[in-house]
Amino acid sequence: MEQVTANVFTDTTLRGCNPSFVTTSDGVVVIDTPQLPTRALAMRKLAESHGPIRYLINTEHHVDHIFGNYYFKGAGTVVHHQGVYDAFMVVYPDIDPFAYAAEAIPTDDPDGKHIFPDRETYFRDPNKGTIVFKGDVTLRVGGHTFHLLHTPGHTPGQIAVYVPEERVVFTGDTIFSECQTWLMTSDVPKWLDALDRVRSLDVDHVLPGHGPVTTTAYTATQRSVLLDWTSAVADAIAKGWSREETIARVNFADRYPVDIGQGYMMNHIQTKNAASLYDKLTAKPPDAS
Repeated sequence: MEQVTANVFTDTTLRGCNPSFVTTSDGVVVIDTPQLPTRALAMRKLAESHGPIRYLINTEHHVDHIFGNYYFKGAGTVVHHQGVYDAFMVVYPDIDPFAYAAEAIPTDDPDGKHIFPDRETYFRDPNKGTIVFKGDVTLRVGGHTFHLLHTPGHTPGQIAVYVPEERVVFTGDTIFSECQTWLMTSDVPKWLDALDRVRSLDVDHVLPGHGPVTTTAYTATQRSVLLDWTSAVADAIAKGWSREETIARVNFADRYPVDIGQGYMMNHIQTKNAASLYDKLTAKPPDAS
């Protein structure tokens, strides 16, 4: 794992999110877990070599941030925003998160096949939050402070974890650093507000949900990605393009690569981003009556 500060470690080399942990004088705080089984077990072993795990915090409910919780059972208290807790591994018509996690095993973690649970075993105890909160909350472990900041936008339950003693913030997927941004079910106006909140923090290091470690200056780049997507789809609607035409013609594939291990998802990202924005921008307002 990459050592960002004296006490902060992250891994930006895996398929899935950037799982991380912070060491303190009274144990370890884990922030997001690897979706790949062998990587999850290796990270747990490394984290516990620095002391007992006190808390495990997930920044969002998407499977690549939470599936590894299964391999951290018995290691610390799991902390979830209400939005993460409510959507944890929920199966939707367009995605089955368990199947999505299983899909990565043959290509990205074949050695994990023998420890990948069947569906029934997994859902018996996936290791969800036992501390569930709304808004913001602060945890203190040893000499460290962990401000869990509600930053909705990418997902409704999105949080950032700000650790002032280390001058770092873990943003989850509020920031996709130098890789494709997944918009899908996001709320772009709230996401822009979340970026403002991240930018206001006095930190040296921003640990994104995907891509290399960066700084708060990258919030401007992420903002431009969101605005460019929104403007392009809005322009398509203004030109009278249909939903199908918009999906076919609005495309930002040339801007960044897809994050590690998912290059085959490029067309999926472009299609789903355009479709979701088209649907939001053309939705009829609720009946005021």
